[in-house]
Amino acid sequence: MACSRGFLSWLIFLFIGILGFIPFPAEAAIKKYQFDIQVKNVSRLCHAKPIVTVNGTFPGPTIYVREGDRVMVNVTNYAQYNMSIHWHGLKQYRNGWADGPAYITQCPIQTGSSYTYDFNVTGQRGTVWWHAHILWLRATVYGAIVIMPKQGTPYPFPQPNMEVPILLGEWWNTDVEEIEKQGTEMGLPPNMSDAHTINGKPGPLFPCSEKHTFAMEIESGKTYLLRIINAALNDELFFGIAGHNMTVVEVDAVYTKPFTTQTILIAPGQTTNVLVLANQVPGRYFMATRAFMDVPLAVDNKTATAILQYKGIPNTVLPSFPQLPASNDTEFALGYNRKLRSLNTPQFPANVPLKVDRNLFYTVGFGKDSCPTCVNGTRLLASLNNISFVMPQIGLLQAHYFNISGVFKTNFPDKPPTPFNYTGAPLTASLGTVHGTRLSKIEFNSTVELVLQDTNLLTVESHPFHLHGYNFFVVGTGIGNFDPAKDPAKYNLVDPVERNTVGVPTGGWTAIRFRADNPGVWFMHCHLELHTGWGLKTAFVVEEGPGSDQSILPPPKDLPPC
Repeated sequence: MACSRGFLSWLIFLFIGILGFIPFPAEAAIKKYQFDIQVKNVSRLCHAKPIVTVNGTFPGPTIYVREGDRVMVNVTNYAQYNMSIHWHGLKQYRNGWADGPAYITQCPIQTGSSYTYDFNVTGQRGTVWWHAHILWLRATVYGAIVIMPKQGTPYPFPQPNMEVPILLGEWWNTDVEEIEKQGTEMGLPPNMSDAHTINGKPGPLFPCSEKHTFAMEIESGKTYLLRIINAALNDELFFGIAGHNMTVVEVDAVYTKPFTTQTILIAPGQTTNVLVLANQVPGRYFMATRAFMDVPLAVDNKTATAILQYKGIPNTVLPSFPQLPASNDTEFALGYNRKLRSLNTPQFPANVPLKVDRNLFYTVGFGKDSCPTCVNGTRLLASLNNISFVMPQIGLLQAHYFNISGVFKTNFPDKPPTPFNYTGAPLTASLGTVHGTRLSKIEFNSTVELVLQDTNLLTVESHPFHLHGYNFFVVGTGIGNFDPAKDPAKYNLVDPVERNTVGVPTGGWTAIRFRADNPGVWFMHCHLELHTGWGLKTAFVVEEGPGSDQSILPPPKDLPPC
């Protein structure tokens, strides 16, 4: 017996020893953050003003997580405005309660109240971001989210020596909410921003801005990963670095086939990861950003700068300046977007829906409403399929989940009521735009193709559209009117870029595909804050599936009241 017990003990010891060498998956962590919404005085461009911040910082704190982690962010609102936070690019599977857009998935967090956003980061890694999703408060309430791959999983590109978030934004010298309110009352676009910013700072080309310049020290021979986010309210932006190439390796937290460029184009809401090799003569080099606008509309065309500074180089050395494309360089914009392709490897496949269950065709247009108190007697509006969206007074997800009637209708049309020459001569005549809270109902797990068509109602313009709760594949794009008989034959169904925010080109169209496997109510809107406010938005009601893991999760107990 003693011999048997000794042999058994040896076996147990051997088994435990073997266990020590088996690489078990790392346990998912719970990452907790506290966001205090508070007003702080900040000075830029010789102007000081109170701004709404998270934890008193501008931009706000970066959230660091790993794929598979659970994240809990308790938001306490000490500001005078109602608040909600959107976790832009996170899919929030079955968990729209944590998505954040005010009056879509929740009522806002009122002054003096708190709400905990509780969500899992599943099947995603890369750069996404968070921002306020009510009024124009995201002008100052925003920050990066860095999702690291699972422990032991390398990047599918050379490991960088250092990673740096680069947040592009806008700055107004006066109160942003007052500017927006003034524009609404006058029926006109509000004043454009006074500067663009890089990590909250406009750079030394602006007055009183020597100390308001972001600088990044680098060492020769090292590689840097820049996690670039366009947090601007209303401007698509070029970004480049003097003397240095950038290798694009990821957009919207999805790996891409690498390509090298001197300039990137990034729309509001989008993210782009680039590798930069410090291989130039040691010196100081400007990073620069300015707006892309290829129609004759007023835009903030001033250039914001930051500095890439080689180690040991004194601040007295004048930085060299990058050559950015002309502000209206349509050819560059189209060519750049054509280069974006999914990595599409066995480890990171592009699962493009090849069969389509539901075809949607949405026109994007502007119009005017009668407004006797406005400057010209009219107020500008925007619409999808001639419907200008009206925000409800209760969260659409609550109304759907609790079967509250009278809040919205699910009769959003799959195509425009009246076909016309969408991108022909400018049209000023009204096409009967209606106002309403009208949504589109989508069957669970169905495959959807949505063509977004720009129109020349008042004017053509590019529009970056963001779909909450999903990524999608950009299978096609073109200039002019979409031709359903010819254009689908040109689709890329092999390695199209996968995103959560896509630009519809000026006077053109974009086709996207996705599988509706995430039940809930999911907002889709232009990410130009100006256009969203004018009604350029809608939402999808994705039905629940039959499985136990295909239904909407129950709401949290501390969901803000309406």
